[in-house]
Amino acid sequence: MRILLFLATNLAVILVASFTLRLLGVDSYLSQYGIQYGPLLAFAAVFGFAGAIISLLISKPMAKWSTKAKVIETPRTPAERWLMDTVADLARNAGIGMPEVAIFPASQSNAFATGWNKNDALVAVSEGLLHRFNKDEIRAVLGHEIGHVANGDMVTLALIQGVVNTFVIFASRVIGSFVDRVIFKNENGHGIGFFVVSIAAEIVLGILASTIVFWFSRRREFRADIAGAQLAGRSAMISALARLKQESEMPDQMPDTLQAFGINRGARGGLSALFMTHPPLEDRIQALKQAGL
Repeated sequence: MRILLFLATNLAVILVASFTLRLLGVDSYLSQYGIQYGPLLAFAAVFGFAGAIISLLISKPMAKWSTKAKVIETPRTPAERWLMDTVADLARNAGIGMPEVAIFPASQSNAFATGWNKNDALVAVSEGLLHRFNKDEIRAVLGHEIGHVANGDMVTLALIQGVVNTFVIFASRVIGSFVDRVIFKNENGHGIGFFVVSIAAEIVLGILASTIVFWFSRRREFRADIAGAQLAGRSAMISALARLKQESEMPDQMPDTLQAFGINRGARGGLSALFMTHPPLEDRIQALKQAGL
């Protein structure tokens, strides 16, 4: 979930910045004497990394808003008290600051962690997960999410996204300039063809380049599983993944919206596999069984 929220925010920031810069005439200034690759690359890097960093900084409020997560300020029930105490214990053992703890309304079993640094994170779990998982399994899921925070996955993701954004911004403008001059025969600055094509290329290249981020996400899931096993026990982590796998094979428990968040009914191949944020659950379970913990 945190990956898709981050990518959506990043794409929105980049598109808004692109429209704003066009209105301000920055693109025209950079290309008034033809494409200048050095200045264009510097421009792409500045705004590419700026977009990724902004997305990282607003990841917590965006996650709260989009999932309607309610942060537990003062526990009102024994379950909320246990959740807070468990997160505090796991965070202490992982060597990070106490994250904010939230519950979001969803009948499916799900959880996520996000935040701009290890000591200012958010860990959220769904109501469905709290109702159906036992305490050992919930602790393992929380350990997995704490592992993402302790491993600095969101910061690393932002750096990777900054590189991806740089490529997308640079390449889209080169493509737009080429089409404008070769197809639309515009030799005096950039016309409407450049702006339309570069925006379209920015969207298409952004989607294609996101496969790099998805690949990174899949690799980090294995590391977070290891962290969850170290913090909460290997058997508990395997049990939590097995329960997720069981739910994923029940159509009523696994709607398409949850599949989009990376929990899938089974392994997928071909191009669709490139857009998976999580590895197949059976692969994660097998990797945990073989891990030398």
